[in-house]
Amino acid sequence: MRRLVALALLALAPACSKSADKTPTAPLSGTLEPVANPHDAVTPLPDPELQKGSVGRAPRRITVSQLDQSIRTTVGRPWASLDTLAPSLGRADFANINSENTEPNLVFAKFLEDGAREVCMAQAAAELTLTDPNTRVLSRTLPAGAIGDLTKLTDAQKTDLVVYLSTRFWGAPLAGDEQLKWKNFFTQAATRAETIKKRDQAFAAVCIAMMTDSRFFTY
Repeated sequence: MRRLVALALLALAPACSKSADKTPTAPLSGTLEPVANPHDAVTPLPDPELQKGSVGRAPRRITVSQLDQSIRTTVGRPWASLDTLAPSLGRADFANINSENTEPNLVFAKFLEDGAREVCMAQAAAELTLTDPNTRVLSRTLPAGAIGDLTKLTDAQKTDLVVYLSTRFWGAPLAGDEQLKWKNFFTQAATRAETIKKRDQAFAAVCIAMMTDSRFFTY
């Protein structure tokens, strides 16, 4: 009989031990109970260095109506051929096409370059006769009076010009290496323009380059 009792006690011992292990213990005073990290399963964002500097959705192109308003506001004059080319630029006619195409494709880029040449050259030529900087658009940062030899502008004047134009066209001022690149571009354009005696073409060249840059027509 005693042997049977002893065996029964031995059989119950592991069960009591497991029950005791499940008993919750109170946290020490001044400490917090560990909480599982809810963000372990979150997929990290891709490396911007591998995404051409951006993370998220692909850039979208502005609509034809937005393009028209942007050109009028930025350059100061409309693109006369825009309405004629609007279907090729993606505007919906609601007969055959119900939604506007806002893809930055090669057709759009080609026609935009033509439009940039039209409005930029016209505006740059008009500004040669304007002596009041406040009435100019592309050359507003230059001193009052007739526009003279652009190759004689100081480095500070060139900086002011490209920073002003980049802010006007893209909503963000140029800085660092890119600012230097655009200053060099303007210097080369000014030298060429002075050689052929057409100073307006220096401003037109920068205007065309900035308008055909993706920062002007995508967001």
